[in-house]
Amino acid sequence: MGHALPPFHLLPGAPASPVLLHIPHSARAIPDHVRAGIKLDDEALDLELDRITDSHTAELAAEAATATPLTPWRFVNGLSRLVIDPERFPDEREEMLAVGMGAVYTQTTHREPLRSPDVDPQPLIDRYFHPYAAAMTAAVDARLAATGRAVVIDVHSYPSAPLPYELHGTGPRPPICLGTDAFHTPPDLLAQAEEAFAGFGGTGINSPFAGTYVPLKHYGVDPRVSALMIEIRRDVYMPEPGGPAHRTGSTALASALAALVGALPGASEQDARA
Repeated sequence: MGHALPPFHLLPGAPASPVLLHIPHSARAIPDHVRAGIKLDDEALDLELDRITDSHTAELAAEAATATPLTPWRFVNGLSRLVIDPERFPDEREEMLAVGMGAVYTQTTHREPLRSPDVDPQPLIDRYFHPYAAAMTAAVDARLAATGRAVVIDVHSYPSAPLPYELHGTGPRPPICLGTDAFHTPPDLLAQAEEAFAGFGGTGINSPFAGTYVPLKHYGVDPRVSALMIEIRRDVYMPEPGGPAHRTGSTALASALAALVGALPGASEQDARA
């Protein structure tokens, strides 16, 4: 599946934009040395990638970025989350360890073996997780230095039916799920997202997935960092478990994301000139 792949990309936006679109789970690429440690054959791996990948979210974010008055910055993972999941804790704090899905997965979405259960995750964490976290922290620091604030919009998707790995899959599965954090998601940010995504048949909060991504350096201590997770139910814009995006749905979603970004304080040309 290739090698020497860029592990992540920081795609520049306008210098005055405080917004950082974070797309951690959109890629399917797996370096050869990582593929060697995965037990699935190629057919089974392709199916697992369909299930676990937030397909087309990088393209949605890119389309939204071109439609905003002040281009947001984008931080995009270039590797599959089957290499490492940058949004997990890399230690025993991670609740998904209970289903073999810590920072380095040992089980599939259907609770089947992905890697040996006694695999040492540390080499992958050292090679991929820590550099990713450091780069994301630096990207947030740069927005703070340039604009005095940072707004991290985490862009994900999720299946219309729960998968066996989900710890909280019994709750509502709205077309748009908005993940929030009590410290980092101000009410106006949530209200703007609810308004921007109102046209897709309903929004919900923290179900089936909750929370949002904030670098640990800033988490719970820096109110200048705002954050929101957007989880798009996949049947809104694509066939399941995988396949090309429906143009109508993906265009509407990109427009909604652009509307949200453009509505944020400091994220328009007028705000930048003020």
